[in-house]
Amino acid sequence: MANYTAADIKELREKTGAGMMDVKKALDEADGDQAKAIELLRVKGLKGATKREGRATSDGLVATFVDGGVGTMIELDSETDFVAKSQRFIDLADEVLALAVSNKSESAESLLSVEADGKTVAQFITESGAALGEKVDLRRVGRLEGQKVESYLHRTNKDLPPQVGVLFAYEGDDQAVAHDVAVHIAALAPKYFSREDVPAELVENERRIAEDTAKNEGKPEQALPKIIEGRVNGFFKENCLLDQGFAKDPKQTVGKVLEAAGLKATGFLRYRVGA
Repeated sequence: MANYTAADIKELREKTGAGMMDVKKALDEADGDQAKAIELLRVKGLKGATKREGRATSDGLVATFVDGGVGTMIELDSETDFVAKSQRFIDLADEVLALAVSNKSESAESLLSVEADGKTVAQFITESGAALGEKVDLRRVGRLEGQKVESYLHRTNKDLPPQVGVLFAYEGDDQAVAHDVAVHIAALAPKYFSREDVPAELVENERRIAEDTAKNEGKPEQALPKIIEGRVNGFFKENCLLDQGFAKDPKQTVGKVLEAAGLKATGFLRYRVGA
């Protein structure tokens, strides 16, 4: 009979997150040696994680951390909302976010290659996923700097952790308006900061589409330039933060609201889980 107790089983389950039968088998095989049992469970867990590599990760959470003028945001994905709302997954996200902050990471790729406590972050996430019983994927990491940075997290379901996150960089003192703009970004999902940030080829394509559409509608030739400009401006108002109608007052653009509050926007990041 192996040399271990019920307390040993409990301790090993808490350390590894493995099931009771898996823990007992590992302790049997290791003759009660906890360190060896943990190693056995890690190997089995990694084998399980390998089988999960092809699975889709469509749930998860977004987490942010702001320190003065620097904001960091991560998207950590899971296979199911059951795992996404578990405390173990939320704690894992907090650990990954802390590593992103301490390493000043600007991308998932750069963070995954970082070594901590003798293993890469990629290995750490894979092993944690094995303990959770699902594939876990660090999809995105972003870092935003500015004079000040406002953070906003939105829950699309009250029973789940935040699935939409925003970092908004700005200059000025009106934090209330800055927060409202961050909420606006979460809700209206601008693709670009300003019209100057839209690729020229995309603008030309929109202009061509507007012209072809107007001609197909039988609009008079002399009216085409004005119609085309109107539709291109409509594209900017839909996709560019500063041109969008402000969520709390659509009659004003975000740019005008910021100007009235004495604020200058300098950038933003927006993540939505799976999008």
